[in-house]
Amino acid sequence: MVCVTEDTFGTAINPLTKEEVTIRRFTISNDLGMSMQVITYGATITSLKVPDSHGTVDDVTLGFDNIEGYLSESNPYFGCMVGRVCNRIGNGSFTFDGEKYEITKNLLGKHTLHGGKHGFSKVIWEVDQLLPDGVVFKFISPDGHEGFPGEVVATATYTITDNNCMRYCLEANTTKPTPVNMTNHAYFNLAGHTAGKKGMTEHIVQIQADCVTDTDEDIVPNGEFINLENHPLDLRKLTNVGVGLEKISKIVNGYDHNYVFQCTPGFLEKQAKIFHPPSGRYMEVSSNQPCMQFYTANFLPDLEKSNQSMITGKGDTFYEKHGAFCMETQRFPDAVNHENFPSVILTPGETYQHVCIIRFGIYDANDESHGVILCD
Repeated sequence: MVCVTEDTFGTAINPLTKEEVTIRRFTISNDLGMSMQVITYGATITSLKVPDSHGTVDDVTLGFDNIEGYLSESNPYFGCMVGRVCNRIGNGSFTFDGEKYEITKNLLGKHTLHGGKHGFSKVIWEVDQLLPDGVVFKFISPDGHEGFPGEVVATATYTITDNNCMRYCLEANTTKPTPVNMTNHAYFNLAGHTAGKKGMTEHIVQIQADCVTDTDEDIVPNGEFINLENHPLDLRKLTNVGVGLEKISKIVNGYDHNYVFQCTPGFLEKQAKIFHPPSGRYMEVSSNQPCMQFYTANFLPDLEKSNQSMITGKGDTFYEKHGAFCMETQRFPDAVNHENFPSVILTPGETYQHVCIIRFGIYDANDESHGVILCD
């Protein structure tokens, strides 16, 4: 049985209204020891606890103990909902139907990252509906928000199941044609959020994609693709993360790549799995999106360099470079600037829908059910 409880998580200033509001927190839990906490600020996942092979329950997502951490400049999008357009938009601009739009340049002073300075991750979401197994958040993004055209009404539904699946469903409608590409930016470490780089490099990963989008030095797509056949970024076979990071270290700082799937549009398909042998925990990711950004926390502080500011997370943990991973299911990044990428423009009368299911469990190499989706 799944149950939902509510408490508060401090207060914050709404960046759009400038009013102070109470941040609501919801705990969604089941009888198997899994629980997830989400807050109205950024529709953020602040905690996700799952048992290991010995029955020990641990929090496997990075985050902060209080709202001040999430409001701080050092918050690298822990657990939040990002949009209206996730990932990067090159040069902070795009042209649609003959009109050029200049949007907030919050990356290196020249690009747009994750929707801008006050994108969906840094606003207060309303509680639209409480469900028996979760919660529905809603945010109304006004026309011109961060430079984007049209009013967008977005919802983010978080639920968990009796058999340890976490599901989020993102939907949006608009009053004018506008780009929409939302995702969740949770940082995971199946060894536990305190395990750092050591625990992270013990993971085994597999991503069923045969190419990635090529990028420039700012990780902005250039419109080209990299075929992964005989390429060090190829993760179609089970790959130890530590070995993989070492293999690619001569060409990149870590994994921060948009993996492209051969998928059927609109269908929910299994796209990746990752497991941690010492704890036995695994997770499988299924979505109806054509891409996934696999990111190994390359921009968190390097604890081996004393001149870097630390990020102090839950339980006074110092979070570090390569100490976690993100699997951000998404549409093609910077699609508004590349005609050869499928369009991310949402038009009035259409509904954007993004469904992602993350299944947690204990890994058994002989269990054929790892190849199918067992969650509703």
